[in-house]
Amino acid sequence: MEPIYVTGHRNPDTDSIVAAMAYAALRNALGDREYQAASLGYVSDETKRVLDRFGFQPPKLLHNMYTQLKDIDYGTPPVLSSGVTVERAWQVLQAQKEVSSVAVANEDGTLYGILSREDVASYNMSLVDNAYLAPVPVFNLLSVLEGKLLSDSGAGADMISGEVTIALPQSRENLLFGKQDSIVVCGNQPDMIRRALEIGVNCIILCQPEITEELRSVETNTSIIITPYDAYRTLRLIFQSTPVSRICRTHDVTCFHLEDRVDDVREQVLKHREHNYPILDEKERVVGVLARRHLLRPRRKRVVLVDHNEASQSVPGLEEAEILEIIDHHRLADIQTTNPIYVRNEPVGSTNTIIAGMFQERGLMPSEKMAGMMAAAIVSDTVMFKSPTCTARDRQMAERMARIANVSLDELGHDIFSATLTGKDASDLLNMDYKEFHIAGYDLAVAQITCVDSPGMLRRKEEFLAEMRRIAKEKGHAFVLLMLTDVLLEGTQLLYVGDDEIVSQAFSVTAKDGAVFLPHVMSRKKQVIPSLSALWG
Repeated sequence: MEPIYVTGHRNPDTDSIVAAMAYAALRNALGDREYQAASLGYVSDETKRVLDRFGFQPPKLLHNMYTQLKDIDYGTPPVLSSGVTVERAWQVLQAQKEVSSVAVANEDGTLYGILSREDVASYNMSLVDNAYLAPVPVFNLLSVLEGKLLSDSGAGADMISGEVTIALPQSRENLLFGKQDSIVVCGNQPDMIRRALEIGVNCIILCQPEITEELRSVETNTSIIITPYDAYRTLRLIFQSTPVSRICRTHDVTCFHLEDRVDDVREQVLKHREHNYPILDEKERVVGVLARRHLLRPRRKRVVLVDHNEASQSVPGLEEAEILEIIDHHRLADIQTTNPIYVRNEPVGSTNTIIAGMFQERGLMPSEKMAGMMAAAIVSDTVMFKSPTCTARDRQMAERMARIANVSLDELGHDIFSATLTGKDASDLLNMDYKEFHIAGYDLAVAQITCVDSPGMLRRKEEFLAEMRRIAKEKGHAFVLLMLTDVLLEGTQLLYVGDDEIVSQAFSVTAKDGAVFLPHVMSRKKQVIPSLSALWG
């Protein structure tokens, strides 16, 4: 069963992580077992404290939603060992009519080469001019001939090689076999057998013989094999005992990996135009074979978005995924879907408030630990109910979750916002809660750090501004803003990289030197972004 990922935004905050986990838990509890919470970034220290407190592990880290080879129904024909016989390989190809080639692997499963029907045909045709059998294990020869080793000449019998000759009565001596490096095929021909033994050929293969007692007891260094097949079939099968490692293609083999994007693979397939391509896993082991037809209708990954609905804040490759639902409390942005989907967007202070309501609507009470974690997420996202985004529903749902979990909201808030931010560099702090926006032709980023000691954070102003200038230059942003939101002061110290005049007009303040205090401003979503949107129209 392919998972349905539930994911919040990039650089996720506590509300985003917990919302993904809570909604996945809700759907799984209702019988939809394929839902799986995922994170688009490493969890912050605050979120880690909340998860640890209630006994949860961070969700799976999801790097992208691109359609990859692992998402398609590729072929899984048998993978041959490099030591199997050509006969066995041909049986596999005949059994898999839709497959024109098979992968050949080393003992550890890594790719050795690829064997096609053309390779087998080419090998068979080459035997017209060369009837010499290169050394093959005696096991191979016995296998293809369904033979029995009558005379074991010791170590020399482990490998068999030589010029293959059918022993027929000849009147001229020079038409008979005469070299030790020979494999002689004959029937019930005592004179030929005796001659071969006298010469000491490498191997005698007896076709449908009557075994005499003399032959059974003969002492010789020649390997004697008996087979139930006639001479014609025996001759052909001898050469089918060759290991496929000798005839398969090992150079210039185009292969792909499970993590490769389907779009990239299509380009390579159009360029090379092979019949089949080996597919490897992360350990370079062969897991399947790709044909062009497998690329026609790849399965897209499925995802539910929580706490965001803006492409720039979501997972890379979202455009290749199938969005099933959106549950959010922000402005509607730019995400487009190919099919109608379920969207739930409510003007509350926390996504977990919405999901707690969904638990209630379905008559399902979250577990004590899950309820405690959801209460903490609501407290975090509403800044202890002081954010202008906070509603009566947020407080009501937080209180209900707290009662289920038997925890104090005041104690939860103190634990969340008293977390130390010292010891982190400016880049780490900026990325704790960082979002990018596109408004009326402007690209910008707004980071937010919620704390109880904004004056202490301001002492690092120049460090923050330097990192913000780097981000603006690297990404081409018109503005980069950092909100140092102080719970005790009930306001935000705003650091910014951009035009002083625009900041002054947007927030009705006198802005200069990259910093300004915004009293009663606590919310990026409801105060900062709307103010800039109104200014830019």
